[in-house]
Amino acid sequence: MQFTKQSVLLALLSIIALPVLTPSTSRSATQEPDESRKSESETVRFATFNVSFYRSEAGQLQRELAKGNSEKPKKIAEIIQRVRPDVILLNEFDYDSAGKGIECFQNNYLAKSQNGNPAIHYRYTFSAAVNTGVDSQQDLDGDGSTGTANDAFGFGKFPGQYGMVVLSNCEIDKTGIRTFRNFLWKDMPARLVPQNKDKQPFYSNRIMDRFRLSSKSHWDIPIRINGKLIHFLVAHPTPPVFDGTEDRNGCRNHDEIRLLADYVSKGRSDYIYDDNGRRGGLAPTEPFVIAGDMNADENDGDSTGKAARLLTDNPRINDSKPPKSTGGKHYSQTQGGVNSTQKGNPEWDTSDFGDNNVGNLRLDYCLPSANLNVRSSGVFWPKPKETGASLIDATDHRLVWIDLQIDKPR
Repeated sequence: MQFTKQSVLLALLSIIALPVLTPSTSRSATQEPDESRKSESETVRFATFNVSFYRSEAGQLQRELAKGNSEKPKKIAEIIQRVRPDVILLNEFDYDSAGKGIECFQNNYLAKSQNGNPAIHYRYTFSAAVNTGVDSQQDLDGDGSTGTANDAFGFGKFPGQYGMVVLSNCEIDKTGIRTFRNFLWKDMPARLVPQNKDKQPFYSNRIMDRFRLSSKSHWDIPIRINGKLIHFLVAHPTPPVFDGTEDRNGCRNHDEIRLLADYVSKGRSDYIYDDNGRRGGLAPTEPFVIAGDMNADENDGDSTGKAARLLTDNPRINDSKPPKSTGGKHYSQTQGGVNSTQKGNPEWDTSDFGDNNVGNLRLDYCLPSANLNVRSSGVFWPKPKETGASLIDATDHRLVWIDLQIDKPR
């Protein structure tokens, strides 16, 4: 690959725009994250990004990405090229069983330099079917009709809308992958129960006998790094809104997050079973990274029971220094509205919504287990006039990343 003087300068500027890294964690402008891994200690960058790659019809995203000239995917690709994660979860990427959408995004966007930034290509990918758009054949929203997007196991106009993708330049141990798409909500002990005004359950026993907990899916994807397996635990819980006083989506969001918390907590995962019938969660010593758009802020917003705290306050999880940005604080101050009354640190925000009723929230998380060493972290949210500021309108979420030091087993 050849670079012009201008492209090299832009690539260097992209690196300068990131927080200062130690020599062992920095990457040169031309270095791909798939170089040979031979050192005793290796730094690996994990990331999560809600890219808003959902469209109104099945196949529409694939057709768009196949053309290679769509502006927002170019911006998303440029952000990824600037941050250069080794392992990344993409939320809201419409699923197709043949993986053509992922292939087109890789070949037509990531593998092509965007504004002089070095191209990037991921050797390993994983995606699978999700619950969005899958008709439950029942009246889940209680409006007296069936067959609508609200009556799918996860809200969606077609199967696979708002899907998930994992891209990695570290080997994915595909034999060890576990998915939890079919886990039934009723099988979670002490689950939250949406209730009508008369305190009766909103959902009948007949509905609950088939109701899947995960609105998309929950995945445990083992990643081989420096002789270790790091479990990449990913999900995208439903937003705790778009319901009524019964709080059916708020309750579900809480319990989708709880499934992740229980999965990594000793003595609390025995009830969990995956799509192959295997029970239980992770052993106490197994390292992991939890990632995804959780649709819950631990301090602000209207999530039920401040569900995100099931993760951020979990002793198995290290959230002592949350990833932050300069843009989060800037936009919270300049946009005002409900942002001015929020309790959370705006530097931790990862999303930008209507300032009259929602505001900017920390919804996207990249949370390592407490037995992993965090070297650095960040949220890609530059202030105006900073490098990359023109890219953030591609989606209402921001890319979140952490650098982890992975030592070889002794």
